[in-house]
Amino acid sequence: MPEHAEEKRDPGPAEAAVLFIAQGAYSGRVPTAPGTAGTLAGVLLYLAMRGLSAEVYSALCIVIFFIGIRIAGRAEILLGRTDHPSIVIDEIAGFLLAMLLVPASWYSVTAAFVLFRFFDIVKPWPLKRFQGLHGGLGVMLDDIGAGIYTNIVLQIMSVVLHSA
Repeated sequence: MPEHAEEKRDPGPAEAAVLFIAQGAYSGRVPTAPGTAGTLAGVLLYLAMRGLSAEVYSALCIVIFFIGIRIAGRAEILLGRTDHPSIVIDEIAGFLLAMLLVPASWYSVTAAFVLFRFFDIVKPWPLKRFQGLHGGLGVMLDDIGAGIYTNIVLQIMSVVLHSA
């Protein structure tokens, strides 16, 4: 083997766990649209969490956000690239935030999925600026913002539809 060639090795258990979480149970490894696949993983996690009290659901969103910052930052190092497309913990956290205090229904989940993907792709002001931040925080914040924008639209839609 040439001296300059790097030896490829399997990740250890800790590195494998980081990648498993950062890549949303490996949903982020799909070759096409990994962010969409990660959002679908977020939908599945939401469906598992939807029966929780608002307080517990909110606390878990906060925990996932802070774990996501740490895990995304470590995954960037392991993958050798800033905001690697396979890192989807940010989509998962953003989608969960999008559904915070939104009445649970297939309509709201579908609307949240479409709106969240729209805001995540378009990145309206100031979301695009968040990507300039370094490390896990930069990975997470634009999707958290997309989740906030989605949640606001869903809350407005809920009020308008229920008052009509």
